[in-house]
Amino acid sequence: MKQLLLSVFLLGASHMANAACSELYNHQLVTLQGDKINLCDYQDKPILVVNTASKCGFTPQFDALEGLYSKYKDKGLLVVGFPSNDFRQEPGNDKQIGDFCKLTYAVKFPMITKSSVSGPNANPFYKQLSAKTGQAPMWNFYKYVILPGGKDIYAYSSDVKPDSAEILDRLKPSLK
Repeated sequence: MKQLLLSVFLLGASHMANAACSELYNHQLVTLQGDKINLCDYQDKPILVVNTASKCGFTPQFDALEGLYSKYKDKGLLVVGFPSNDFRQEPGNDKQIGDFCKLTYAVKFPMITKSSVSGPNANPFYKQLSAKTGQAPMWNFYKYVILPGGKDIYAYSSDVKPDSAEILDRLKPSLK
């Protein structure tokens, strides 16, 4: 009986935790390695979201993205990449993309399974980002800064570097 009560309590607590999660964060993501990320766990932290491609002129931005992640992850920053072939520059499958990111750029920040980020087939998270900012990715390495709580979301074009003053000025006040 105690086990049943404990299970019911934990199920109720889990349901309440998900109910407290805002719609923007209510996504379960899967990384290229098969790990799960619940965005609800990050709703009180700053997040830098970027759509990526391995055959793009902006691909070297992986260095700056990993640099930001390494420098600020212990202060609460989540950097998360979304590989996409929407712009015909990510031909690889999840394993190939993961190998490329790890071997070429030593990427350790979470990279989500390959999906669409623009248009009618965009994944649900990107549909929300586009709706909230009024800006869908126009190319690879388009960036979104989501400040804690998700009320403030900023979109940046591909040519804005991840470690630019423009992005860092938005992120730094939310870092702990």
